Amino acid sequence: MKQWYPKSGRVILHVDMNSFYASVEIADDPALKGKPVAIAGNPDERKGIIVTSSYEARNKGVKTTMSLWQARKLCPNLIVLRPNFERYREVSHHIFRLLEEYTPIVEPVSIDEAFMDITDSYEYGTPIEIAIDIQNQLMEQLSLPCSVGVAPNKFLAKMASDMKKPNGITILRKRDVATKLWPLPIEEMYGIGKKTKDKLKIYQIETIEDLVKTDTMLLKGILGVNGEKLKARALGEDPRIVDPENAASFKSIGSSQTFPSDITQFDILIDQLRKLSETVEKRLARKSAVGDTVQIIIRYSDRKTITRRMKLSQFIEKASDVLYYSELLLEEHWNGEPIRLLGITIQNALPKNDLTYQLDLFRYLEEQ
Repeated sequence: MKQWYPKSGRVILHVDMNSFYASVEIADDPALKGKPVAIAGNPDERKGIIVTSSYEARNKGVKTTMSLWQARKLCPNLIVLRPNFERYREVSHHIFRLLEEYTPIVEPVSIDEAFMDITDSYEYGTPIEIAIDIQNQLMEQLSLPCSVGVAPNKFLAKMASDMKKPNGITILRKRDVATKLWPLPIEEMYGIGKKTKDKLKIYQIETIEDLVKTDTMLLKGILGVNGEKLKARALGEDPRIVDPENAASFKSIGSSQTFPSDITQFDILIDQLRKLSETVEKRLARKSAVGDTVQIIIRYSDRKTITRRMKLSQFIEKASDVLYYSELLLEEHWNGEPIRLLGITIQNALPKNDLTYQLDLFRYLEEQ
């Protein structure tokens, strides 16, 4: 399969769940399938706001942030449900665990979308086969649809995933940018919000192609350094890497090490875990953060990669704690085959200042 991957450059996927909250509700209650469903902050009041809606509702004109009374006017048979964020987070964790089966390099963008770097994942098939398999697995395991963009960088992957919804797969190569991307209205470009759009339209910049053809110095005058950055992306350039530590809603802090030769001795692996734990402690300290989930990444000599995690009852930050739980995970999940890479990630990391201290039973008894 390696011949289907570039000799240089990356293969990036952007996986975007379709109408995520509504889709979770429909998956949990199949009787809702095919019906116009909306999630609203307060469905019992006229001033409630639509959070998201199914495509059946969208086809009637229902949109996110629309007031509930407007939505019901457009779609009288709209089924309105309260959001169940605990359930959505639970499903989201399942989604990211599934994505990490293909590569450890997964960067959550929000609760329902992520970038994946699958450059070294060719043992799972071609990029298109991986995208199809992800769609199939999400549907089989969770009954959830998603759209996938396949591209050489994050910006193009994000733009590609938006091109076919629901349940589409789109490849966007740099050589396709002029034909597929440039004709789009400027407001459809990722990174351009209403204020930016309004500023650009003053200068008759109506499409992405208009942006590309505008003098770079003029764009910097209109938008500052962001103008130059947007033009580069419209030309298909985006140097940003997929970084699991950049997670927006699911903060993670970690470290990994690829070994010069495969390791088969358990005691040597523990030494490597110790070094990784010390690095993780330093990075947590640098960000003044703690976390309550420990994850290890194991990549074998045949490039098969697994991730396994453990949710803790308390937040940790010390290398000794990170090592203890990482060692438990390695003991339980290592199959004895030679290991090429090890990694440790502390997930659900929070700034200490944001952490609400709650007494658990043992602390309560100790402090009485």
